[in-house]
Amino acid sequence: MKKTPMKPLALAAALLFAAAPACAAPSEAELVKLIQKLNQRLDNLEKRNAELESKVQAAGTTAKAPAELEKRVQSLELAQEQISKGLESDQISQYEPDITARLKAVENDALDMKKAAKKIDALDGLTAGASLTTVAQRPYGLPAGTANNNSQLNYRADITAELPLEPVGDIDHKIFAHFRIGQGLGLNTPFASLGAFASAPNAVAFRASGAPPDDSTAILGQAWYQAAIPLPSGGYKPQSHETLELTFGKMDIFGFFDQNAAAGDESVQFLNSAFVHNPLLDAGGQVGVDANGFQPGFVASYYNYADKPQTWRLSLGVFGTGQGANYQRFFSSPLVMAQAETSLKFDGLTGNYRAYAWHQGQGAELGGTLAAQRGWGVSADQRVGDGVTLFGRYGQMTKGSVPFDRTLTLGAELNGSYWGRGGDAIGLAGGWLRSSSDYRAAGGTLDLLGDDDGTPATAGDNVAFTPDGAERVAEIYYRYSITKQFEISPDFQYISRMGANPGAGSVKVLGLRAQLAY
Repeated sequence: MKKTPMKPLALAAALLFAAAPACAAPSEAELVKLIQKLNQRLDNLEKRNAELESKVQAAGTTAKAPAELEKRVQSLELAQEQISKGLESDQISQYEPDITARLKAVENDALDMKKAAKKIDALDGLTAGASLTTVAQRPYGLPAGTANNNSQLNYRADITAELPLEPVGDIDHKIFAHFRIGQGLGLNTPFASLGAFASAPNAVAFRASGAPPDDSTAILGQAWYQAAIPLPSGGYKPQSHETLELTFGKMDIFGFFDQNAAAGDESVQFLNSAFVHNPLLDAGGQVGVDANGFQPGFVASYYNYADKPQTWRLSLGVFGTGQGANYQRFFSSPLVMAQAETSLKFDGLTGNYRAYAWHQGQGAELGGTLAAQRGWGVSADQRVGDGVTLFGRYGQMTKGSVPFDRTLTLGAELNGSYWGRGGDAIGLAGGWLRSSSDYRAAGGTLDLLGDDDGTPATAGDNVAFTPDGAERVAEIYYRYSITKQFEISPDFQYISRMGANPGAGSVKVLGLRAQLAY
């Protein structure tokens, strides 16, 4: 807008004459005063006019903003479209926006962490153990010419893992695996060739059947599944005091039958198999395990702990045996075993008592044939002091033609707390293995060369003898604890009338066992 300037006096005069009455003429002082007032108002108007022009110019600038804003919005929409399109693919491309690649990288990292967390959750509760046991033994008194009549060394490693599975309702279940690695048979071969009833003075020795002596062997010894069902079925688990346990797979039968707290683990307790388990079952071969000491089977067990700590259990097992230990003839000729056991307290000291019976579907007879055999036994261990545990086992055959048909083993383990060594222990045991009437009638044979060739008795080879009475076995060991994980155990065994041979001299076995366990 453009203004036409006017002289101040002329403007004042015009305004004066327009406003004043025709009859009155203002004085000069009044006109000067009026003109000053008008000039002040004019200045105010010019200032106001300048402000309005500034606002008009500002309004013109603001009018351009919507166009720029629209352009920016379109750019953002395009970028969003590119990001969405890039996220539709799992692949990371160099042509997609940088933020898309970063989002995918973060997502992949999150998924990897989630997978790792799921794996850790799946292994929650996993327990594992490992042990390495080495045994060195030297015999004294074996007949001259006996094969492998020298010092022997062997080792065995055991690795176990137990994984509880996600409960199904109130049912707890788990899987168990046991790997075994070993090398060397120790003195078991010469003792077996001499017809010893206690034919395994080194129960730790392990080597798969047929493997050369210098080969180290690794096997999956056990792999079984177990479900623990609270009873009564459908009841409230926290108030249940009864459990039905069902187990099937490949297993060690002595983990479920003939257990004993003082004589049941050859890696830390007695070395001779006559004291590790009932001699009829183990040394006598009634369990009919495979060449590695395991067998397939099924165990059902009812456990009642209503009066805890005094509990009781009933167990029934069906196992592959003899030729069936390698899964042949499992259902036609199995080993069936039943056991009743209870834990009792006497003066606050715990005792475990077990009675069992078995039916062997394909037991080895003296004549070399297979036939049904039966027997029964008991196993007991009782603490009689803060550091003394007594144990005993008895076994008797009721059917079958076998080398020995009755056994009795007794012993004790004394804790080292009595002499200021709480981690140490002394074990003492004696065994009596009576020859059967069939074996005495048939006569025995010493295979000095250990070749089992069946040739007539000759000097230095197969030597016949007339069995009578019983074989007697004794063992003592001292378990010395060096650390919590490492122990060594000097061991001494004494065997007289080996194989019930009245003319056999006594045999002594001196050994040293070392075990490292975690």
